[in-house]
Amino acid sequence: MKRYLWMIAAYFTASCLAVTGCGAAPMVSSSPSPAITAGASPTQAPSPSPTSAPTPEPTEPWDEAFVRVTDYIPNITVELRYATDNNFTGKVIYDFTDAWLRYGTVKKLMEAENELEKHGFRLKLWDAFRPVSAQFTLWETVPDSRYVANPNKGYSNHSRGDTVDVTLTDEEGNEAEMPTGFDDFTAKADRDYSDVTETAAENAKLLEETMTDCGFKPSTTEWWHYSDTDDYAVAEDFDPGTGA
Repeated sequence: MKRYLWMIAAYFTASCLAVTGCGAAPMVSSSPSPAITAGASPTQAPSPSPTSAPTPEPTEPWDEAFVRVTDYIPNITVELRYATDNNFTGKVIYDFTDAWLRYGTVKKLMEAENELEKHGFRLKLWDAFRPVSAQFTLWETVPDSRYVANPNKGYSNHSRGDTVDVTLTDEEGNEAEMPTGFDDFTAKADRDYSDVTETAAENAKLLEETMTDCGFKPSTTEWWHYSDTDDYAVAEDFDPGTGA
């Protein structure tokens, strides 16, 4: 009887092992799970950083566009004489103090400024764009076509925005010796430098040669007056007070 009970117990043990795996060692995965520290959040893939849009390059103005001279030639000195009473009329002609020119003319003036700096000089602007209305005021004061363009017969090149009245200064802004002062209506103001000092003649010749090489044509009666060799139309509607 005991032998019979032992055989039954052995049969059931063998059946359990074969069918359910009872008593077998637990199965272990061949790919270990990553360890997670207590309290830590699951690691996420980093999000790509946003790419900033490229900054567009500034657009260069058209040659015909009016620009403020000092925006492109910061070393130039601007003293618009007609914006003060320090001129031959003895009164204020302009209601603005910034010098405006065509961009094409400014590029040539910039070239002249860079060249003069090699000689220890800089440019000083006495006049640039001149409104047509101001030309009438000047003509009423000095009706002499050698020095003031008659607005009843045409326009001053200053009103085209391509003409400048300039002189030389040192690097500190002190005016260099020149044949005469601004708006001097005497024979010494012309381009015959034989009647002025040697220093004044040398400085005037340097200014003339530099401006001519950079694309300007000089006036025969005024050593300070230069016009762009590229002509522009008269700007009757441009307002230098607003820049538009």
